Amino acid sequence: MKKEQTTEKIVDYTDDYPLFRPEMKKDYTILVPDMLPWHFDLLVHVMRQQGYKVDVLHNDTRAVIDEGLKHVHNDTCFPALCVIGQYLDALKSGKYDVNKTAVLITQSGGGCRASNYIPLIRKALKAEFPNVPVLSLNFAGLEKGNGLELNLKFLLKLAYSIYYGDLIMSLYNQTKPYEKQEGDSAKARVACVEKMKTALDDGSYNKLKRNVKYLLNTFSAVPVTNEEKVKVGIVGEIYVKYSPLGNSHLEEFLLSENCEPVVPALMDFILYCVINNINDATFYGHKSMATVAFRFVYRWLYKKQKKIIKWTKKYSRYEPLHDFEHLRRCADKVINQGVKMGEGWLIPAEMAALAETGTENIVCAQPFGCLPNHIAGKGAVRALKALYEYENIVPVDYDPSATRVNQENRIKLMLATARENLKEKQTKRNI
Repeated sequence: MKKEQTTEKIVDYTDDYPLFRPEMKKDYTILVPDMLPWHFDLLVHVMRQQGYKVDVLHNDTRAVIDEGLKHVHNDTCFPALCVIGQYLDALKSGKYDVNKTAVLITQSGGGCRASNYIPLIRKALKAEFPNVPVLSLNFAGLEKGNGLELNLKFLLKLAYSIYYGDLIMSLYNQTKPYEKQEGDSAKARVACVEKMKTALDDGSYNKLKRNVKYLLNTFSAVPVTNEEKVKVGIVGEIYVKYSPLGNSHLEEFLLSENCEPVVPALMDFILYCVINNINDATFYGHKSMATVAFRFVYRWLYKKQKKIIKWTKKYSRYEPLHDFEHLRRCADKVINQGVKMGEGWLIPAEMAALAETGTENIVCAQPFGCLPNHIAGKGAVRALKALYEYENIVPVDYDPSATRVNQENRIKLMLATARENLKEKQTKRNI
């Protein structure tokens, strides 16, 4: 290890890159890419409670993409380009003291290029911002000693924040297209987020039933119309599935087209990562002490999900989030659960589960060149259409050369078919 003296402090290095030490959190601002707009309000709140100064980046102009292209080979997946572009654009903005700024990236540790983002980020930063450390948030043993300090209470708060973020996302998307008064759904969302922040502050975040009922009651109070609209599911690679920068503001576009966006829960991806570690023991004989821990974590997480689904079902106005065990059964109709590279079997599972709950129109969002998603996503379309009569799926590539106009035109063609199918169903019901 070597040390480099700067004008302000001593920066520790290992293998020629700066490290983030626990004592640095009081002085450093941590930049986070805008990947989870529905969840980061709560997740960042939890991080700030732990003493971290966190800033979520919302810069999403073409300059961000161009900045990423300067430092990342265009054959590298689109999410890496977006994330690195956001970091560099922000660091060059003059808003941050680059000697007291770090960047944070999450890693699943699976067989995906995303598990190798950190070397790419370090290489991009090295030329202009060599003192900016890169932190990793992962549970796969990657980047040990160079991430956030995790303890049980911190992890529990993160888990509950994801549950509440998922439910707020789902309730908002099921309310917004039908609201009688413009802006009522947005007000309900703000009220719910602030209430959950208070729960995280006063320790009542684990009062799951009370908090879930508050969220359901708040959105149920929004006056809505009874009209029937086209529902469009969004599945695909985890970044472009949720990130407005990655998917060209797909949810906003669908709302502008008078549709109801249906976005599966982030917790489903968490459970997918956990169950894959258990499946490693079942399918491949990779058993260890970690397998026992993953089984415990899975049971705890799934039990909470079941409760939220049970309480949501009491409100006939809302379709509950997917039951993860049902997702697994849906996957088995199309693909083996051993197919776990990238989002693997989760993508066809979500497409099947969406069709079974009345959301047969689906945008499968995938970064150009993302092999796991092309195989497990686009490759499963034919099998899914054979299973579900009205399944209407459009795979859409997101990459720096794809224009938003072309992406939206592809989706509009899918929506034309969706509206015809809806009219046909309405006609059959009225006969």
